[in-house]
Amino acid sequence: MMATLSQEQRKRLHPHKFMLWIGMASIVMMFAGFTSAYIVKRNQSNWLEFGLPSYFWYSTGVILLSSVTIQMALVAFKARNMARYRNLITLTAGLGLLFAVLQWLGFFSLERNGVKLIGTNSNPAGSFLGVITGVHMLHVIGGVVVLLVMFFRAYSSRQKSYSSVPIEIATTYWHFVDAIWIYLFIFFNWVSV
Repeated sequence: MMATLSQEQRKRLHPHKFMLWIGMASIVMMFAGFTSAYIVKRNQSNWLEFGLPSYFWYSTGVILLSSVTIQMALVAFKARNMARYRNLITLTAGLGLLFAVLQWLGFFSLERNGVKLIGTNSNPAGSFLGVITGVHMLHVIGGVVVLLVMFFRAYSSRQKSYSSVPIEIATTYWHFVDAIWIYLFIFFNWVSV
């Protein structure tokens, strides 16, 4: 009887994971709306064509690497290798911050090359890029905040929880923001041209 009950509980989706999936579905719809609006607006006569600066390429490599490091952190946590977990969660948070910095440098590069993202004399193409990538960057920074909380918990002597649910949720979310960026990167480089 107890074994059957335990197996049933394992099959159920944890409520926090369920809420994450609901949130991710709404985020997908939001970015689908953004990119759909981009496609519609692109047909206007004042649309400015430009390529993405190399900083966006570098940030793509960084976020892909961060997906590898967070997956390795999850594996280390489940193996109870806490020293490796701490190092990898720290590295992942650092890579997330580096991603955001590279994105900002990309925005500044666009501004230097005459592509105004906001304000007077801005072009809808630049504004769309700024809004869409800016909203994505906010999601990444939200993920970095979660990683920093996990970082402090990993180093806290009072925290001795070995539930893998928080790191599983963080890992799923991090892979999700990675996938969203890859979609946006492909969209801005090849689909929207």
